[in-house]
Amino acid sequence: MTRYQCPECGYEYHEAAGDPHQGYPAGTTWDILPDTFTCPDCAVRYKEDFRALEE
Repeated sequence: MTRYQCPECGYEYHEAAGDPHQGYPAGTTWDILPDTFTCPDCAVRYKEDFRALEE
């Protein structure tokens, strides 16, 4: 599973862990997140701005 990082604040979305606080259970893949997804930490960057990190 892949990790995605917000270029603004460094928040990382881990597909394996999900983000239960935001309503995304463990195993929720990036492509399932809505296009309107914004960084839950800074709310500045949108899904399209995140960059995939290599494992």
